[in-house]
Amino acid sequence: MKTTLKLTFICAIIFIADNCLAQNVHFVKNGIIEFEKRSNIYALIKKRINKNNESYMNQAFDNYKKNNPQFKAAKSTLKFNTDKGLYRFEEESTSGNNNWIANNPIADLKNIVGTDFKTESSTTQKSVYEATYLVKDSVRKINWKITDETREIAGYECRRANAIIMDSVYVVAYYANQIAVSGGPESFAGLPGMILGLALPHENITWFATKVTEVTVPEKELLPPTKGKPVDNAGLKKVLMAAMKDWGEWAQPDLKAFSL
Repeated sequence: MKTTLKLTFICAIIFIADNCLAQNVHFVKNGIIEFEKRSNIYALIKKRINKNNESYMNQAFDNYKKNNPQFKAAKSTLKFNTDKGLYRFEEESTSGNNNWIANNPIADLKNIVGTDFKTESSTTQKSVYEATYLVKDSVRKINWKITDETREIAGYECRRANAIIMDSVYVVAYYANQIAVSGGPESFAGLPGMILGLALPHENITWFATKVTEVTVPEKELLPPTKGKPVDNAGLKKVLMAAMKDWGEWAQPDLKAFSL
């Protein structure tokens, strides 16, 4: 009898302690997240070398490697509250040489993404070659598969989730449920917390948070972009397909980049 009472008492203490800890957890609901996007330029260049261009591309690639780093980095920020988010790159934030061989749409992409978490809609300003489009559509629906793997990013414990988008693009994301907003860099969202780490392994691109600052963001700093020709995702894809109809296999990397 005494043993049973003792066990009951211990279980009660553990239950109360767990509840107290849960009640003391602080959830971040507004702030600014600083990200660094890193593009593996060496890998991206190698993908473009084939038997039709290797005679000059291999030499250009060797020359590039002698004078330029493997990775191109760009800094961006995500400002957010529980209702809205605005993701954008810093002006002139890209490091690395602008050598023609290193130009790549997915590495050079500088989208401005405004997200309304309540209506699950987004407004994205995209520069596509010489044109600018204002893409208004619903937030991308991603079928995430949450795993048990965790890692620390910018001081937050994050859980890993995997997904496939656009039929073939493999995505790895790490989200922090302590930041109670279902957002993330670019157009990636839909997890039970903020995405602080994102990787497209086969596309050789990563986005990782370097700093999270909890602060109240003025509403005027969360306004979506307004510049560009209005279109939705289906309309933009139609434009791109028409422009690249004669590109053959060369069109695929650009289509992926402009569809992110």
